[in-house]
Amino acid sequence: MRSEPRAALLALLLAAPAATSIATATATATATAATAPSTADGFRPAAPGYAWSFPRDHWKHDGYRTEWWYFTGRLSSVDPPGRELGYQLTFFRVGLLPERPPLDTPWASANLVMVHAAVSDLTGGAHLFGEVLWREMPYLGELAEFPRHPLAWARAAPGTPGRWTLDLAGGAFELAVEDRARGFAYRLRATPERPLVFQGPGGFSRKSAQEGYASLYYSYPRLATEGTVTLGGESWRVRGLSWMDRELGSSQLAPAQVGWDWFALHLADGRDLMLYLLRREDGAVDFARGTLVGPGGATRWLAQGELSVRADRSWRSPGSGATYPARWEVKVPSAGIALTVTPALADQENRSALAGGVFYWEGAVRATGPDGAPAGEGYVELTGYGARSRPPI
Repeated sequence: MRSEPRAALLALLLAAPAATSIATATATATATAATAPSTADGFRPAAPGYAWSFPRDHWKHDGYRTEWWYFTGRLSSVDPPGRELGYQLTFFRVGLLPERPPLDTPWASANLVMVHAAVSDLTGGAHLFGEVLWREMPYLGELAEFPRHPLAWARAAPGTPGRWTLDLAGGAFELAVEDRARGFAYRLRATPERPLVFQGPGGFSRKSAQEGYASLYYSYPRLATEGTVTLGGESWRVRGLSWMDRELGSSQLAPAQVGWDWFALHLADGRDLMLYLLRREDGAVDFARGTLVGPGGATRWLAQGELSVRADRSWRSPGSGATYPARWEVKVPSAGIALTVTPALADQENRSALAGGVFYWEGAVRATGPDGAPAGEGYVELTGYGARSRPPI
């Protein structure tokens, strides 16, 4: 949800078995609920009935307050072998104005471009996080309009020449990041193994029982990924699986909600599971939904009463002082799912030096079954655990 882990997560804070071609796919989806109310400041609300068109809708959507392109993945080194890694790349568009100022100059901008990138070295026991935050304008960053390429780019972090980029080419996403100050880089190509999945009817994803709190949300839950990862000057050729979330909207968290727990899991039996739980300040779950995707791409949406997530351990961050859940019992009884989910590395907290010093936990996890056998792996995002961790979106 990026759930996900989403003006910033600015204001970050300021989610067919054959390979699917992104470049040529087209799709239209329609939902049937009533239109959401307009926002008071002129931004367009996420509403049911959106007519999707791909590949156009992979590009930016000015008019909504916030949107993001979110990738996480689990990678194994193949040359040389023996390294287990996780990664994150998220491009955010944060709307400052509902429309671009009516000035005949490329410097007139209505958006901020924020990028968060991370690598978790699961073998070496380290988590590295980098970030940039720029006004969308020449030389600094752009979230492109269809069909311009690259799809998104931002000037690299201080101390590193070049750009961080996200693009589409030959039916795959291409991701490139280098942060010399933090000592990591990756260049990856992620190709969908399954069709695009709408998270909710017609891609309309409610975030509350109250009207007006929702997003437009779709995912590629399983992308075959390969490329290179560099840490501290040492490089590995890697392969693995990624998850891509794409979400846009103008008002997602209801007033009583402080954050979310979001799970994206590749199960060992070939299914993919996404769950998000939106929490109140007392820790109780205010609203929850999920999606289960079968090996053939069949999608089943899960209501709150069909899923159960219970945390039974915690971890306190030495960096932020926030306390996060650190092990979960995840159950979807009607689907025969009973998992214990644990972090592959305890400290995978992203601590921003920008946007007011916000922080959130975004990390690789492992899942085991009732017998303790490996049952899957994926990523979890935790926001709202601390005074500077509530995403104002």
